[in-house]
Amino acid sequence: MAENEWLNKDFYKVLGVSKDASETEITKAYRKLARQYHPDLNKGAAAEEKFKNISEAYDVLRNKEQRQKYDAIRQFGMGGARFAGGSSQQGFDANSFQDIFGSMFGGAGGAQGDPRVRFSTSGGGQPDFSDIFSSFGGAGGGSSRRGYQRAQQQPQAVAGADRNSSITLSFRQAVKGATVSLSVGGTKFKTHLPAGVNDGQKIRLAGKGHPGQHGGANGDLYLTVHVKESEHFTLHGLDVLMDLPVTVAEAALGAKVEALDVDGETITVKVPSGSTTGTEIRISGKGVHNTKGKGDLVATLRVALPHKLSIKQKKMLREFDNDSESFAAEISEQRLTPEAK
Repeated sequence: MAENEWLNKDFYKVLGVSKDASETEITKAYRKLARQYHPDLNKGAAAEEKFKNISEAYDVLRNKEQRQKYDAIRQFGMGGARFAGGSSQQGFDANSFQDIFGSMFGGAGGAQGDPRVRFSTSGGGQPDFSDIFSSFGGAGGGSSRRGYQRAQQQPQAVAGADRNSSITLSFRQAVKGATVSLSVGGTKFKTHLPAGVNDGQKIRLAGKGHPGQHGGANGDLYLTVHVKESEHFTLHGLDVLMDLPVTVAEAALGAKVEALDVDGETITVKVPSGSTTGTEIRISGKGVHNTKGKGDLVATLRVALPHKLSIKQKKMLREFDNDSESFAAEISEQRLTPEAK
């Protein structure tokens, strides 16, 4: 916006701040109003015009040099000032004005060879500040003003702020990956979360944060993932771990036992003969599948016994133990061997 239009604009009133407001106060007021009237958040022609006025006011007041120009123009223009030169008139001495306008335009006074500058208005109205600025700018004043106007028409791009949110997944969704629906700033969208995501992991969704201003890039959304615990499974890297209870006979003799995987599908696990608690059996390809590779389902055997044994069962176990005398002696020796050995 050109300087000669500033007389008709009260930028302080537009932003709702006082004329001695600090730069921090001006920025804070602008951000509050911009969030309220931004066209992406507040539809309608009135909101769009309001946002435009807010942006114009902020562009001038946030710049120290432009704010000084604006304040000077408003100060000397509100009363319909007449500036005239010559010894016979109530004139305005350019030398007394140089601290304001001279510092703004890089000049020390008025027209060449004339220490007094004549600025007048027709009909007693407000002065034409385009003439004032061209006088202070010399022959190149018009070109400088046009360059300044073009700069004012291109406000600085401001990147949008980031957002933070969270989501809770089932254990199966964490293992397999999931497409979820999210709502951010009143806008709904879907995104795919990768397989193998862990509890507490943060995922960056580019461009899903607060919108940028004046062509600035949107902020990002940082999504924290929470994973519900499973009663039967845990995740370790790309592998899915599970406990698999087996009977004494199944562990001792070997067996094919059935179990359910994370999809609820029935799988067959081959238990080798002579297995004990802690023996691990891998079922290939039944873990996480992602860009890092393919994991397995790892079943850890847990040999289970009845809580109560009948007299017959106890008798059979004693007979079994007697028939396994050498094995019992081997186990006893392991128990009594120091760990250092």
